[in-house]
Amino acid sequence: MVNAIITGTGFYVPPRVVTNDDLVREHGMETSDEWIQQRTGIRERRFAADGVGSADLGLAATEMAVADAGIEPRDLDMIIFATLSPEHCFPGSGVYLQDKLGLTAGDALRYVPCLDIRNQCSGFLYGTQVATALIRSGQHKRVLLVGAETHSHALDLSTRGRTVASLFGDGAGAVVFEASEEDRGVRGVWLGADGSHADVLSQPLWDISRFPFVEVDEQGVGHIPPSMLFAHMDGRTVFKHAVIKLAGALMQALGETRSTLEDIDLFMLHQANKRINEYVASKLNIPAHKVPHNIERYGNTTAATIPILLAEAQRDGTLQRGMRIALAAFGSGFTWGSAIIDW
Repeated sequence: MVNAIITGTGFYVPPRVVTNDDLVREHGMETSDEWIQQRTGIRERRFAADGVGSADLGLAATEMAVADAGIEPRDLDMIIFATLSPEHCFPGSGVYLQDKLGLTAGDALRYVPCLDIRNQCSGFLYGTQVATALIRSGQHKRVLLVGAETHSHALDLSTRGRTVASLFGDGAGAVVFEASEEDRGVRGVWLGADGSHADVLSQPLWDISRFPFVEVDEQGVGHIPPSMLFAHMDGRTVFKHAVIKLAGALMQALGETRSTLEDIDLFMLHQANKRINEYVASKLNIPAHKVPHNIERYGNTTAATIPILLAEAQRDGTLQRGMRIALAAFGSGFTWGSAIIDW
């Protein structure tokens, strides 16, 4: 049987560190380090420089992942790019990454197909299912999956936007999936969605059902109200559904693979809010040492959280060959997912 194994991981975060106190000092946000840490576990996050987009962040993560896998970009059969912060409305970020990898010219010319996924916080898991299916079906041998976000350029960094702006940071993570006859790799991916809560956590930006979708003045300059321009969230509703769906997704993954909680060496959970993950762990009686976190340093990097966590854990020795790990995420949509991987 052909299995999809992860042969390379990589991550990148911008050099600029923005602490909770920086949000107060530099942006005049009426909040405090104590308030943010108490509710989210976040101390700081990274912000990308002006002119740096998600494909740029994804490039750095990809270069690390490809090197870790011992291959070249031209060896890839597919690029899957998960993000809620693409360079433009269209085209997707995948083609920009393809070009930055040097695959569109010269000796490395290869028109690798590119697929963009817009499933926000669960984008990496949705991408994992797609990559695994492509490999198991025999269509592709090597698939690159990237999660990358440049949140900071579209956050309302004022008191008005503090409940959302204090949560998010910029970063990218990447993994290389390869076909293998080894008895390891992705054992399964389980996904779900509930569109009845689609507006609870969203960034409307424009309403394409309206004509025109953006009001313009006599000069053709668009005017978008803050309620449409910036992300908004009903935090209590998100928290309630997140703990229920994350716990349920993990139990489904365990049941489908006939695993127990004790069989899992690490639970790699989406880094949206440390309190959510701690609550889920306590309800399922998962020991704290099995649930690594990095949200305190990076904030919520949406589609990038899990691949960043994987890459860091591999490099610091927390994640080792032979471990069985569980992945789970919940986010806007609402969408969620889980996976079991034998590393």
